[in-house]
Amino acid sequence: MNSNMLQPYVQTNIIGKIATLTFFNPASNSFPSAQLQKLTQSIEELTKNKTVTVVVLQSAGTGAFCAGASFDELLSIKDTVSGSKFFSGFASVIDAMRRSRQIFIGRIHGKTVGGGVGLAAACDYCFATENAAIKLSELAIGIGPFVIEPAVSRKIGKTAFTEMSLAAHEWKTANWAHQNGLYAQIFSSAENMDIELNDFTNRISQYNPEALHEMKKIFWEGTDDWTELLHKRAQISGKLVLSDFTIEALNQFKNK
Repeated sequence: MNSNMLQPYVQTNIIGKIATLTFFNPASNSFPSAQLQKLTQSIEELTKNKTVTVVVLQSAGTGAFCAGASFDELLSIKDTVSGSKFFSGFASVIDAMRRSRQIFIGRIHGKTVGGGVGLAAACDYCFATENAAIKLSELAIGIGPFVIEPAVSRKIGKTAFTEMSLAAHEWKTANWAHQNGLYAQIFSSAENMDIELNDFTNRISQYNPEALHEMKKIFWEGTDDWTELLHKRAQISGKLVLSDFTIEALNQFKNK
């Protein structure tokens, strides 16, 4: 854990063939652009490490797993170029996970919103607690889950994605996420989850690295166009975030 819990960070810890990638932000583990860039860089560095075969993606703390985009930074966007650049941060993280040779295991300990749901969906396998409810709240603030849609729809299907998107104020339970394929396993507590997660990752890390790499390619078949697609989607969000509707909605959410 980082010694200064007041400062955002992204930290990589490698033991044998397993890397643990941890992110933290005191604002409910939400993401400003600098932290998204750091997370992308960390994933790309791990991709170059031929020894590591498994990456556990987790956030610090006991509250939210990820609250999505930083509202403060969304309100600071003043033009479409900076708007597209911000949302391209989430696009780059998802694309880096997709292109990585490693198997990504998500540790989802708490509630997750928006871009955080995208991160969970971009993992190859997710462990979660019963507290790990999910929500796509983007339409409620005047934008939409455009960037993360390919990853989320790939995991839970277009019908469930549509349900989540339109019910923008509604939390879906961890059990719902499990039934719809986002979570592979759910647990009553983080302690129980970690026991199983550690056993699972240790077992997976012993598999033939080349076989895991080839399986990763199969898991992500049909996504070769995502680098371009995800960044095009970022342009849509980058334009909508400048609307009067979105600015007013963001301020209302911040003031709650």
